Amino acid sequence: MLKNTFIKTVWLTGLLFASISSAKVHTYITVEEARIDKATQANPKITQLFSKQLSLFQQSLNTSLTAAQLKKVINQHAASLWLNATEHLQSNTTFDDRPLYWARLQMAKAIRTNTQFRALSSDKQQSVMFKFELLSRGFHDIQFDKTGTKKILVTGFDPFFLDRNIGQSNPSGIAAMYLDNRVVELDGERAHIQAMMIPVRFADFDMGMIETMLSEYYPDVDMITTISMGRKDFDLERFPGLRRSAKAPGNLNVYTGASAKLPLKPFLHDKVLTTPEFVQFSLPVKYMQKATGPFEVIDNHNVETIKRGKFAAKSLAELKNATSVQGSGGGYLSNEISYRSIVLRNKLNPELPVGHIHTPRIKDWKFDEVKGIVLQIEDMLRQSIPAL
Repeated sequence: MLKNTFIKTVWLTGLLFASISSAKVHTYITVEEARIDKATQANPKITQLFSKQLSLFQQSLNTSLTAAQLKKVINQHAASLWLNATEHLQSNTTFDDRPLYWARLQMAKAIRTNTQFRALSSDKQQSVMFKFELLSRGFHDIQFDKTGTKKILVTGFDPFFLDRNIGQSNPSGIAAMYLDNRVVELDGERAHIQAMMIPVRFADFDMGMIETMLSEYYPDVDMITTISMGRKDFDLERFPGLRRSAKAPGNLNVYTGASAKLPLKPFLHDKVLTTPEFVQFSLPVKYMQKATGPFEVIDNHNVETIKRGKFAAKSLAELKNATSVQGSGGGYLSNEISYRSIVLRNKLNPELPVGHIHTPRIKDWKFDEVKGIVLQIEDMLRQSIPAL
């Protein structure tokens, strides 16, 4: 496992390797992609759901004669993977995000081990893989209705902590896939929802992937809601914090070196973020709390600072001179996407409702459990319509 006191990263593409430590041998696949075999042994139906597309992709890669042809094949298949996976989930009401996650990793592995790809310069490899990630996560699939409906953009996360449980799912990712391109209605008013999927990797955040994926939509949408898996019930995270403090790794098993005693600022490209220690969300809380479902919807004010420790903050002014340890969303990437999205909101469209939903935590995957979570999220967005 890679340990750093901080992560000043570029997006490492083929340079971040899975290593066989005993022999100190490096391959061209990432730590995340190295889990594919274990996942296939545990859940072959999940990892092989898109096997036909993966086979066609591999054949197309092997017959690509030029760099331009290689990029075209990668882009086409990445975009179609997102479309096929969301269509399959929605049309079959599977409420399962795992086939998309594992298929994307299999495609990424095929790219990294391709001779033509390996012949590209590091910069070109990075560019190709960054585009692949964006396309396979729905970034270029965002097309809102222009018929007067409200526009809501949501994001979900990949499964994570897969070394603990290789069958783990993430209800936030399921929600994103289920809600993508869906129209919800309340009292004759409609809202069109579009969605994207976010990786659980510190490097992507430091590279600026969140800013890349979100920034262009702030002038045109009516609400942006980031979603991740959290605690017992639903938490609407009022005061996201700047710093990382969770000791947990991302999906590449990279540790930040941060802790409650040493909370660390993240990066944006090559620079440490110098934005405020805390920001405040602008979600229509009272409306969202009208949603029906099996879980409570909590307006979470809890934070942690260096001097005061853990407490429920009453206002943003109360946090003005504090050093953040945990925001309301914690000290991991779910808090960080919330924080970054609100910083963008404050810069690009200060009146826009923006904030984070933490879903109830699940273990592994259970159909009825994740369905209940996702449908309650859908109702939260529906109930928000009059406030937009």
